[in-house]
Amino acid sequence: MTERDLPPTLAQIRDDFLELELQTRLQLLLEFANELPELPETYREHPDLLEKVEECQSPVYLFVEVGDDRVVHLYATAPRESPTTRGFASILVQGLSGLTVEEVLAVPDDYPQMLGLAQAVSPLRVRGMSGMLGRTKRQVTVKAAALS
Repeated sequence: MTERDLPPTLAQIRDDFLELELQTRLQLLLEFANELPELPETYREHPDLLEKVEECQSPVYLFVEVGDDRVVHLYATAPRESPTTRGFASILVQGLSGLTVEEVLAVPDDYPQMLGLAQAVSPLRVRGMSGMLGRTKRQVTVKAAALS
């Protein structure tokens, strides 16, 4: 998958960020932070099912489901006090959920850098989003293999 071949939602998110001035990009990231869906009750009651994203400074946890149809659903939680990290988690949840295993695995590892936020947030924050994407892909790989 090339940068131009991103899944439609991820391509639209990227384009939305790149159309904005740097300061306005931060505002858009904060809007995404407010749109992070709540965890389903199953995961709220069993946080032990969630994987901690060690690359993040903030406590971020995620869980991937892969259905028999090989469609991926990503769930994540991040504290409201960490809006940048929460925004990144929301982008991935919105952009990856509903894709097939193959589509998720084909997302470029440098997708976080494609958003044009490197000058606006610390390298550690971008590294955290890369960590979220990497852990998501790893969980997708493991869970898809278990279906075979």
